[in-house]
Amino acid sequence: MKPHLAKKHAEKIFLGLALTALILTILFLFTLLWDVISDGFPKISGGFLSGYPSRKPSEAGILPALAGSAYLMALTAIIAVPIGLFAAVYLEEYANKSYLSRILELNIANLAGVPSIIYGLLGLQLFVRFADLGRSVAAGALTLSLLILPVIIIASREALRQVPKGFREASLALGATKWQTVWNQVIPNALPGVMTGCILALSRAIGETAPLICLGALTYVAFVPDSVFSAFTALPIQAFNWVSRPQAAFHENAAGAILVLLVLLVMLNSFAVFIRMKFQKQYTQG
Repeated sequence: MKPHLAKKHAEKIFLGLALTALILTILFLFTLLWDVISDGFPKISGGFLSGYPSRKPSEAGILPALAGSAYLMALTAIIAVPIGLFAAVYLEEYANKSYLSRILELNIANLAGVPSIIYGLLGLQLFVRFADLGRSVAAGALTLSLLILPVIIIASREALRQVPKGFREASLALGATKWQTVWNQVIPNALPGVMTGCILALSRAIGETAPLICLGALTYVAFVPDSVFSAFTALPIQAFNWVSRPQAAFHENAAGAILVLLVLLVMLNSFAVFIRMKFQKQYTQG
């Protein structure tokens, strides 16, 4: 066979394998989604969303888990987003390109790939035991903040890099200080990418189960958290609790909780896309 014909056949084989892998992946995804939707959608109702856990599957609801996830994500965002953004600003705009900064960058990149259960063990020792926060919303939020901080820092640094150097040079040439340039020019122009990265990081955190299990988050909570020091549960924990039970009716409840969690994830990701498109449109028109 001639060389150019062999290359064409190899290219067709590679394309076929890639297309097959894509189709199988989409097929598996839709199979899982259909299984969750078919089992969970009939359970979605006002009583399910506003009810409390119960030993009777027909009376069980997810209100404490839903409220716990909301508290958890709000506090995690308050803690992680400012720290991650300012850490990215320092590393990208102020830190010298030294051996130490390269070590920091390497460690941040490595921390982004650490299994979430390791963060759960760290949070158990550091926040639950050493800081004596107990199995509270604060301990959970601090642990999840550690989990998503590397992701926020990396995404924010990439967004800061996308701001043209001409913006910085023009601002400095007009007499602005370094901080004024960063605050008034660099960060506003990098905001779409920063916010997208933060929302995607929070989307990862809202579905995490292993760190919360390590912290000892409760699986049965018949109350809504009223402070950051309250005990709590979350949607992934509630779904895990129901799945671990032998009754088929509880499995349907778990599918309903998973479906609610999927809807929240889609909403967060859609919000991230909307923010990016809105800001990009504003800057383009401006």
